[in-house]
Amino acid sequence: MRPGPKNLITDIAGLRVGHAQDDALKSGTTVLTADAPFVASVNVMGGAPGTRETDLLAPDKSAPGVDALVLSGGSAFGLAAAQGVMEALHERGRGFPVFSARVPIVPAAIIFDLLNAGDKEWGTNPYPDLGRRALENASDRFGLGSVGAGAGATTMLHKGGLGSASLVLDGGITVGALVAANPMGSVTTPSGRHFWAAPFEIDAEFGALGPDPQPGFTLPASRKVSSMSQLGNTTIAIVATDAKLDKAQCHRMATAAHDGMARAIVPSHSPMDGDLVFAAATGEKEVDDQGLMLATLGHAASICLARAIARAVWEATPAPGDLLPTLRSELA
Repeated sequence: MRPGPKNLITDIAGLRVGHAQDDALKSGTTVLTADAPFVASVNVMGGAPGTRETDLLAPDKSAPGVDALVLSGGSAFGLAAAQGVMEALHERGRGFPVFSARVPIVPAAIIFDLLNAGDKEWGTNPYPDLGRRALENASDRFGLGSVGAGAGATTMLHKGGLGSASLVLDGGITVGALVAANPMGSVTTPSGRHFWAAPFEIDAEFGALGPDPQPGFTLPASRKVSSMSQLGNTTIAIVATDAKLDKAQCHRMATAAHDGMARAIVPSHSPMDGDLVFAAATGEKEVDDQGLMLATLGHAASICLARAIARAVWEATPAPGDLLPTLRSELA
C-alpha cells in the first residue's frame, strides 16, 4: 500500500473537497461532494456527538445515497452549514427524487470550537453561508491545517486542524480519509514533540519526528487542566473508497476506521468528545472477495485516519489570538 498521487481523500476519482472559514470567527466548514450521489454510513463512538441526517445512514434506512457530507465547526450552530450546502445543491438540480420534488441529502457533524478566542458574537448564524461557500470551493485539491472545519480546532497540547491522507491497495482500490482534529486528548506524546501516529507515517508526511524515545502516558500537568477545561473537543472524519460497497459495508468500514482515531489520539472516544466517522463509497470498482476485502478496506481506512489526524496538527498555522501554539512553532 502506498499513498495516492495527492495523498488526499480526493485521490478517489470523482470526490471533491471544499473549505470556507472566517478568520475572525476562528471557525469554518468543510464539504465533501461528488458529481453523483454516493453510498454512505456512519459510526459514532464519542459520548457527545452533534449531527444532522445521520439516522438516514443506517443500513436499514431507505436513502440509497447522499449528495454531500459536511464537517463543521460551531458546535450545534455549525449544523446549519448543511442547510447552505443543501440549498446550493438544490439550485443545481441535485437531490433525492420524491415524485416531482428533489431533496438533497446532506448529513453533517460538528466539532465544539466556541471557546477558542474567536469572535462568536454574530447576529446571524454564519454557518449556512460558510457551507455554501465551501461547496463552491470544492475541488480535487485542497489545503490542510488551519482551514475549513479545522480553522479553529485545538487538541490538548497544540492547535488542531484539518487533515487528509490516502492509500492505494495492491489491487488498485483507493482508500482515503478527511478529518477535523479537535480532540480533548493529545495527538502528541507526553513530550509534545512526537506523534502517537508515528509508526504509520509515510514519506515524512508529518515531519518525520519518529516515535517518542521516552515511554509513558501521563500528560504534562501544566497544560492538562487549561486545555481540557477551556478549549474544544470532538474529532470528526470521513473515510472513503472507490470500491463498490453497500451501506452495511460502509458502516463496517467506519467502525474499523475508529481504530485509527484511537492510535492517533490519547485519550479518544471520551464522554466529552463527539468522535464520529462517516464512510463513503463511490462504487467505481467491484470487489471480488467481500469478506477479505472489507477487512482490508477497514484496516487501510484506520491507517489513513491516523495519518490524517497527525497531518492536521502538523499543517496547522499560527494566527493572532490563538490560545495554543502550533506544534511546528514549538519545535522551531
